Amino acid sequence: MSEEILVNVTPRETRVAVVENGMLQELHIERGWRRGVVGNIYKGRVQRVMPGMQAAFVDIGLERTAFLHANDVMRSQASDAEDEALPVPVPTRPVTELLRDGQEVIVQVVKDPIGSKGARLTTQLSIPSRYLVLLPQSRVVGVSARIEDEAERARLKALVGELSPAGDVPLGYIVRTNAEGQPNEALGEDIAYLSRVWNIVGKRSREAPVQTCIYEDLSLPLRAVRDLIRKDVEKVKVDSRETFDRLQAFVAKYMPVLAERIELYTGNRPIFDLYGVEDEIQRALEKQVPLKSGGYLVIDQTEAMTTVDVNTGSFLGQRNLEETVYRTNLEAAQAVARQLRLRNLGGIIIIDFIDMVDDEHRRQVLRVLEKSLAKDHAKTTVYDFSPLGLVEMTRKRTVESLQRQLSETCHECGGRGMLKTPETVTYEIFREIVRAVRQFDAERLLVIASPKVVARITDEESTAVAELEEFLGKSIRFQGDEQYLQEQFDVVLL
Repeated sequence: MSEEILVNVTPRETRVAVVENGMLQELHIERGWRRGVVGNIYKGRVQRVMPGMQAAFVDIGLERTAFLHANDVMRSQASDAEDEALPVPVPTRPVTELLRDGQEVIVQVVKDPIGSKGARLTTQLSIPSRYLVLLPQSRVVGVSARIEDEAERARLKALVGELSPAGDVPLGYIVRTNAEGQPNEALGEDIAYLSRVWNIVGKRSREAPVQTCIYEDLSLPLRAVRDLIRKDVEKVKVDSRETFDRLQAFVAKYMPVLAERIELYTGNRPIFDLYGVEDEIQRALEKQVPLKSGGYLVIDQTEAMTTVDVNTGSFLGQRNLEETVYRTNLEAAQAVARQLRLRNLGGIIIIDFIDMVDDEHRRQVLRVLEKSLAKDHAKTTVYDFSPLGLVEMTRKRTVESLQRQLSETCHECGGRGMLKTPETVTYEIFREIVRAVRQFDAERLLVIASPKVVARITDEESTAVAELEEFLGKSIRFQGDEQYLQEQFDVVLL
């Protein structure tokens, strides 16, 4: 298995693609005017404490006030998606005992503003580096659950304990998956780097005014190198000389062994076109996902959850119905895991696999789904088949989905995905004409609507219009206007 990370830079947008065996697996986007704020630390002020919600709104200088729940004030620090949680949270006290209106607080963003919701905050800070996550308010050293070798876990834990700086307030750390097999010097450099960063954050938190960002996470290309490079990643290809130089300087300082993997792409053809990434992005915005067998997925993203429907399509199989269904579901399980990563879908996800009679087939489909999700950086939890044959799962969401980053609600249908037919609009117009004539006095009426609706009225409904004019004793004229959407119309009294 080979992986490559592609970095595409344009003046106002940077995109990072993770390509595995020629297929796009992940896409990260950062735009100059709307950078994500996850990981940033702010000095904020509590605007309003809400006992009924066990939460508070905090002003950190963003467009919308951010949300801080009492659990996020008291909870024990957990790591990012790939690492094990540390001690069990203590019982939550009433929010009024933790926060008060006007109080200054140091908070970190754990979830970007999504839709109409403000950013989600925590007071339990964490600062990541290449191999470690610093937990300045904890004294525990944890090790990523993905490092399975017990001897290596013990070595890393002991090493971090030895290298941790002595001080009045001991610091906690989580050892990340990338640290497996790394020498003492590499972890020592990370600890020294994190100590410097924390000292700067501490100084700024005391001196900076409220609504100030006192720690900002790295830009997208640097984060990609820090967080996404694993043993399987062969190359990081960058199509910008300036970004390439910054990456080289960053790698030389913090991870020199990776220097040879950073490569400047100078080809004439755009790097995303060369790898077929642009086509994959367009397909990732479609509802329907074809499977190689001939089956397909239908993915619907709503405010409450995301649903995935699996269909056999044109796949007929070779043995019997159960075998056909089983093979389709196995392929669909792998495709679903990839689509969740690629589309960055989070929250509650319901997968409607095709009904299977054999319990062993169900278990195998679940195993394939869980195995395929193991590569996902986001935390996922998969539950067994429900009595209705549905698989429920959750995926941690910290930023907007790909669709919501790249798309906006259709101005014509208002996000419904459906339009009223010209016939429906026609009869709405007729009812509005009757309503207007009974309410106001006028000799003539002018109806302005979309050309498609007007064409239908003047052609197929011409008899109905004549009957309506006779019934009302009024003259009705219709005018098509390209500026009107299919559902829009105006009845003007003349």
